[in-house]
Amino acid sequence: MDDARLEALARELTGIPSVVAVVLGGSRARGTHRPDSDYDLGLYYRGELDVAALRAVAVRHAGDQAELTEPCGWGPWVDGGGWLTVDGARVDWIYRDLDRVHRVWDDCRAGRYEIGVQAGHPLGFYSHAYAGEVALCRVLADPGGGLTELRERMRAYPAALGEALVRGLWEAHFSVRLASYGASGRDPVYAAGCLFRAVGVACQALHGHAGRWLVNEKGMVASAGRLPGAPRDFAARAGEVLGRVGGSAEEIGQAVAAADALMEDVRRSITP
Repeated sequence: MDDARLEALARELTGIPSVVAVVLGGSRARGTHRPDSDYDLGLYYRGELDVAALRAVAVRHAGDQAELTEPCGWGPWVDGGGWLTVDGARVDWIYRDLDRVHRVWDDCRAGRYEIGVQAGHPLGFYSHAYAGEVALCRVLADPGGGLTELRERMRAYPAALGEALVRGLWEAHFSVRLASYGASGRDPVYAAGCLFRAVGVACQALHGHAGRWLVNEKGMVASAGRLPGAPRDFAARAGEVLGRVGGSAEEIGQAVAAADALMEDVRRSITP
C-alpha cells in the first residue's frame, strides 16, 4: 500500500465520530520493516466505539470476509481490532482507548507501570507500551491535533519511568534463582520459562536506563544489545542462554549459571 492509500483510509476512519486519530505503528513506522511486514494501524478512540461503522469501512476495503472485534475482544490490554487484507497487503487495525493512554502517560511520568497477562505477549504487557506506541508512531489522520500534541510530549522519555524499570531488575535475579529449581528437578520447561522472564525483565531495565521506548517482546534482545550501557555481547549471550537450556540437570545448571553471570553484568552496567 502506498502512502496516499493509507492516508485516505485513515481519513475515512476518522470520519467515524468515536475515532479521533489513526496512526501507523510497528516496524513500518520505525523504518525497520521487511517487504512482507504487516501494516499496523492504531485506531485511537474516545467514548463508545462504533464497531458497526468500522465494520462497514472494513468491508468496503477488505471485502465481506472482514471481521472486527468489539473493544477488549483480544484481551485487557490489546484492546481489539481486526486482521484485514487490503490490496493484497495484511493490514491490522488495533483499537486504543485514548483516555486510557492518557492515564498510562500520567503513570509513566510518576514512575509507575503495570504488567498485565495478555495473549500474544509471553513476557506480559507492560503498560508503558501505550506511551511508546504513540511516541514512535507516524500520525496518518488527527483532525483535532490532540494525538499529535501528545506524541510530541511522549517523545521525551520520563526519567521516573526509567528509574522504576531499573529498580525492577531485582525480578531478573529472582527468576534466575527460580530457574535453578528446574535443574534440581530436571524440569527444562520451568527453567526455560524462568530464564525467558529474566532476560525480558533485563531488556526492560536496559531500555529504561537508556531512556528508550520498548513496546513488545519482538526484537527486544537485539534492541537491548544495541543500547549504550548494555553489557558487551548482551544479545548473543542472552540467545545462548535460552538456546541451550537442554534436558539434563547438568545442562540446565550451565544455562542457569550463564544467565546468572549475564544478569550480574546487566546490574553492574545500569546501577551505581
